[in-house]
Amino acid sequence: MSIEGNEDVGVNIEGHVATVEIRRPPNNFLDIELIANLASVLEALDDEDRCRAIVLAAAGKHFCAGANLKKRIDDEAAGQQVVRPRHLYHEARRLVATRKPIVAAVHGSAIGAGLGLALTADFRVTCKEARLAANFAALGYHPGFGMTFTLPRLVGHQAARWLFYTGKRLPGDEAVKMGLADRLTEHERVRQVAQEMAGELAEIAPLALQATRSTLNHDLVAEFRMATEREAFEQNLLRATNDFKEGVKASAERRPAQFTGS
Repeated sequence: MSIEGNEDVGVNIEGHVATVEIRRPPNNFLDIELIANLASVLEALDDEDRCRAIVLAAAGKHFCAGANLKKRIDDEAAGQQVVRPRHLYHEARRLVATRKPIVAAVHGSAIGAGLGLALTADFRVTCKEARLAANFAALGYHPGFGMTFTLPRLVGHQAARWLFYTGKRLPGDEAVKMGLADRLTEHERVRQVAQEMAGELAEIAPLALQATRSTLNHDLVAEFRMATEREAFEQNLLRATNDFKEGVKASAERRPAQFTGS
């Protein structure tokens, strides 16, 4: 894909900063096609000399509300099984293999895989109104999108355990205190501040910056791959359980789930 993007992913370059915008408002649910398109844009920007730093942003109410699990369950119940040549996480691995620094502008919610997407960036800007959650277990599901690696790496193992086990939704200010996000600002300035941060990065010698990032991320791709392989295995098992179906249904109906351990 070229840096022009498509209907799902837009790209705008000003100076040496590229703003990459997810365009599936209001919730920006992700799927294989979106992540593949996003990865292709980031890979194209790796080869674009005008771009030295990237802002990952989203149109609509939320940064990314994760995968639309209810739609998947409904489709399967209706017998609509789609065979895809690659797994979502194969595409997600491409994101962490790109070379240029990324600042995520996290407004609204970043939930489940949506939070996983935000964690593939180098930095995150957010606001008090935002909600960040690793809510997989609360849905009867296993964490995914490499988060069993990326989340403990950011906030420490104990904090990550609590977030995974409880599915707690953190407002942006708590996320910053925990180390899940890097900078707090007003809701209407999230993207602007992310662009200002990316602008600071773009002033650094680009080859030195990319080399430093490569060293810091030396084991990232391999660890991310191992995490997603384990996550996909566990998710495949849990997807067949009654608890998973109940968790997703209860979330859609905004009520407490009644789990049975089956």
